[in-house]
Amino acid sequence: QVQLVDAGGGFVQTGGSLKLSCSASGGTFTSYTTAWFRQASGKEREFVAAKRWSGGNTWYSNSVKGRCSISRDKGYSEVYLQIDNLIPEDSAVYYCAVGRPIQSSVASTEAYYYWGQGTQVTVSS
Repeated sequence: QVQLVDAGGGFVQTGGSLKLSCSASGGTFTSYTTAWFRQASGKEREFVAAKRWSGGNTWYSNSVKGRCSISRDKGYSEVYLQIDNLIPEDSAVYYCAVGRPIQSSVASTEAYYYWGQGTQVTVSS
């Protein structure tokens, strides 16, 4: 059974940094894409970043481009999201997800089969 466990959220001040992690187990993910989404209170879940497990292709939303880096470990079991220069608008629950989207649907929640439980990020002004 595939399981994703998100961790690393917390409370930070504007301008700070966080590194979120997603631990994947119960499957072989080399042909999959892992993504991070976030959902602020009262808003829809939105795409943040994605990375193919193999091949290295990465995608970022315009809201985090230049401040964010998605990476994985060599064992294909951990994916990380580093966010720098955090702003209050980054406050949300962050979720990792795994799926096999085509390039045009990388940012769509419907393209992902498995989801983590989420980790809260709160940025104070």
